[in-house]
Amino acid sequence: MSSPTSTPTLQIIQPGMLTTVQDKGRFGYQRFGMPVAGAMDAFALRAANLLLGNPDSAAGLEATVLGPQIKFLAETSIAITGADVAPLLDDAPIPMWQSVSAPQGAALTFRRPQDGMRAYLAVAGGIDVPIVMGSRSTYIKAAIGGLNGRPLKAGDTLSAFQAPPDASRARHMPPDAIPAYGSEQTLRVILGPQHSAFTRRGIDTFLNSTYAVSIYSDRMGYRLDGPAIEHKDGADVISDGTPMGAVQVPGDGKPIVLLADRGTTGGYTKIAAIITADLSKIAQAMPGSALKFSAVSIAEAHQALRRQQTLLDAIAQPQPAASIAVVVDGKTFDILNARGAPLTLPTQSVAAAHTERGAARIGDAQFEFEITIKRLDPP
Repeated sequence: MSSPTSTPTLQIIQPGMLTTVQDKGRFGYQRFGMPVAGAMDAFALRAANLLLGNPDSAAGLEATVLGPQIKFLAETSIAITGADVAPLLDDAPIPMWQSVSAPQGAALTFRRPQDGMRAYLAVAGGIDVPIVMGSRSTYIKAAIGGLNGRPLKAGDTLSAFQAPPDASRARHMPPDAIPAYGSEQTLRVILGPQHSAFTRRGIDTFLNSTYAVSIYSDRMGYRLDGPAIEHKDGADVISDGTPMGAVQVPGDGKPIVLLADRGTTGGYTKIAAIITADLSKIAQAMPGSALKFSAVSIAEAHQALRRQQTLLDAIAQPQPAASIAVVVDGKTFDILNARGAPLTLPTQSVAAAHTERGAARIGDAQFEFEITIKRLDPP
C-alpha cells in the first residue's frame, strides 16, 4: 500500500520494451544470495534525482531501448537522463539532463534512442513502491521489489512522494559534462582479483583487443565476443564474491562483464573489474558496441570517482533565476510582474512557448510588456 504522503502521479499507457522501477540497489543481502539489482547506470539515475532535489537514492524508472508512454495524473517535475531517447511532452521536445515541469494530464513519449541504451526518469519526491530488503529496486528473476516484482505494463499507476520544497528550482547538467556514449568505448579497469591465473599473453590479449557486446547480454551480465583470453591452469576457482563490473572469464576464454542482476558469487576467474566511474559506459552499450579495456591504478580509479561525485554535488545545487530586463540608452531596467517582483525566466524548461506580462518604469513613463518565452535549440 502506498504511503499516505504519496500521490498517484504516473499512469503507464504503453510500457516500452523493458521499463522497471529501480534505485541504487539492494545492499547488505548478498551473503544470503540476494543480488543487488538497482539501476544499471547508477550515475544517470543519481543525476536525475539530484536535478529535482531528491535524495540520490530515490526510486525512478529505468527504460531500456524503447521508452514507455506515460500520462501524468498530477502536476510534477521530472528529469530524464542516460540514453538520449529524444523525449516529448505533449508532442513537444523537452531537454534531457535538467529539471522540467510536467503538467497534470500531459503525455510523455520517447522516440528511438539516439545514443545509449537505458534512459532514467526521476519524478519529484521519488516513486513510492514498497521497500524490500532496504530497496525499491525491481529484481525480476525473484519477482521482488518495484511494482509487484515485474516490469511495468499498460494500466499501471505509480505514486510519488511529496516533492522537495525546491523541486521546481532550475537545475541542469553542464552541457560539456553530459555523457556521450557512442558505439565504441574504452573502459578503465583494475586488474584482479585473479589476474595471476592468466598467462602474460592472456592479459595482453585482454588489454589490447577489441570486444563486441553480444546479443546474449542482459542486466545480469554482458557476454563479449572477441579473442579468447588464455588461462594458465583452467578457469575454475573457489566461488567468491562478484562486484559490479567484474570481468569473469570462463573456460572458453570469452569475457563476461557482471552487472546489476549478477549472482552474488561466482566460480570463474576474474581478470579485472571496471572502475566505478566507467560503469555507465558499459551500462549504455548496445549489442554490437565495441569495447576496449585499459588498466589503471586504484589511485586513478579513486580520482575518477571523486571527479564524478564533484559533478553530482554541483548539479544538486539550484541555479539562480535569471531576471528579464530591458536596456534603454545603455541603462538596464527590470521588468516587474503583476506582484511587483522582478520578472525572471522560468525556473524550469517549458515544452512550448508561453507568455508573461510585465511592466517597467523608464524615466517618468510606465511601460507594459507582453513577452513570449520560448526555448530555442542551438543551430
